[in-house]
Amino acid sequence: IVLGSARMPVSKLMSLTRGAIIPLDRKVGDMVDIVVNDRIVARGEVVVLDEEASRFGVSVREVVTVCED
Repeated sequence: IVLGSARMPVSKLMSLTRGAIIPLDRKVGDMVDIVVNDRIVARGEVVVLDEEASRFGVSVREVVTVCED
């Protein structure tokens, strides 16, 4: 599942330490791609599972028709 992306210089990447947080460009309620073998097979919505533990999940909203090559 592609939860988002972030851009940063290699120098910043190399200076990350354990526990560092990298903000992504997706939020709760945003749609994300569900990918298998480099192909989008479905789309889902980012949802909160447990607010106290900050656990998130993806609720499948649409299955993409896969065409064979």
